[in-house]
This record gives sequence, structure tokens and C-alpha cells, in this order.
Amino acid sequence: MFRLAPVPSALRGVVRRLVAYDESADAPVRRRQAPAATCTLVVGFGDPLRVDGNALGAFVGGLTDATALTEFHGRQRGIQADLTPVGALRLFGTSLPGAVPLDALDPDWGRLPARLAALPDWSVRLDAVVDALVRRLDRARGADPEVWRAWSLLERSAGRAPVGGIAADVGWSRRHLTRRFTAQVGLSPTTAGRVLRFRRAADLLVPPPGSIRPSPPRIADIAAACGFADHAHLDREFAALAGCSPRAYVAEWAGVAVDPAEVVRG
Repeated sequence: MFRLAPVPSALRGVVRRLVAYDESADAPVRRRQAPAATCTLVVGFGDPLRVDGNALGAFVGGLTDATALTEFHGRQRGIQADLTPVGALRLFGTSLPGAVPLDALDPDWGRLPARLAALPDWSVRLDAVVDALVRRLDRARGADPEVWRAWSLLERSAGRAPVGGIAADVGWSRRHLTRRFTAQVGLSPTTAGRVLRFRRAADLLVPPPGSIRPSPPRIADIAAACGFADHAHLDREFAALAGCSPRAYVAEWAGVAVDPAEVVRG
């Protein structure tokens, strides 16, 4: 079961997607988690998820340009919130270099998985996570307005906006923007743009759970739509960021992707 929940207005600009999940597997399920344009908050209370060999139950993963390999065996249950990088900074007060256990960030959040496990159903659990996020926002500090603006421009352009133009828009030098953006987002504007372009291509190849799945597109068409010079350029970016070719990426996910019949909304 994957339940896509609406993001409340109080969390707009901070949370991109909110999903409750409950899946079981008799054999190990391994997934290549290529770089994403979001940070990931996982509040799990099932069997641990192994991320690059490390067993994690509840954690936050920062923005990265590296691929992670995840694996679970048994029953995975919990709630995942995909956060904007500036939203994650606002929530946790720091850019995150990798997967950080929740209890290392905040003891109160470390107790959240046990609270969710004790609640009677997914609606109540989702409400509890939303409430925890909103309460944390009420006392949080945000990114520099210029960094927030820079991220918005990059995100809206799917990574294609030139960094020099963004710097001019926010009224900073390119050097100052790069320094402040990197400190608060976790990647430089140039690298973040690269991840955003890659992620758009990856999502066109393998749409996320709950998305409309059109007939398989031509990789050359995806390369053109996402701002890559050609098919070969896209191949090189997949090799660098995902560790495989676009076709291999699609083939891997074909065996472990979420069944659309298991995705519900609301």
C-alpha cells in the first residue's frame, strides 16, 4: 500500500510529497535510489531499511549527487515526506550531508516512530506527522530569502536556469551566491541544477508512484526535453549520477517498481 496524501497549505514550499507506505517482501528488495531534487524524511516503524549497507528506521537524507542502494526484507511501514532543500534547512536548521537518524537531530523526533506505531490507522498517523512538521516550522529559521529565490528559479527551470542569471536576479555576485547556496542547500547551484536536470529525465523514464505512466518515451526525446545535448550526453549523466545507463535504469525499476494498483490517494 502506498497512500499519497495531500500536502496541507501550511507546508507548501516545504513538503513536495507526503506518502504512507506498507509493503512486505519475502525476498530482499533492492532499489537504486538515484539523486533526487528533494531531501527525504522517512519515519519508519517496520523492519529497518538498509541504505548503502546501514540499517536505518527513521532518518532524513539530504540533497546529494550520489546514488544510494536501498534494501529491505520483511515488512516496511512508515511515512515519507519529500522536502525541498530550503524546507529541510528550515525544519532542521542545517544542510544534511547524507542520511542522518532522526534521534540524532532531535530526541523528540526520535520518538515519533514509536508514536506512529501505536496509532490506530494511517489517517491519524499522517495527521501526526503533519502536526509535527507544522509545529517545528513555527519555531524554525529559514534560508536567506536570496537562497530561497535562487532555489525556486532553479527548480522551476528544472535546472536549466544559468547560475549567472540567477545571481543577477537575486542581487548577489555569482561567488557569494555559490557560497551561501552551498552552505544552506548542501550542493552548489551548478551541481543542484545538474541534479534537477537528471531527476526530470529519470522521472520521465520511470514515473514516481501515483503518476500517469505513458507509453515508453524515446530516450533521445527525453534528452532534448531536459536540456541535454543529445542521447550520448544523457547516457554520460546517467553513468555519472546513477551508475548505469538510462536503459539499465528502466530495466532495474521494472522489476521493483511499485504496482500502480497499490497506490491510493487521500
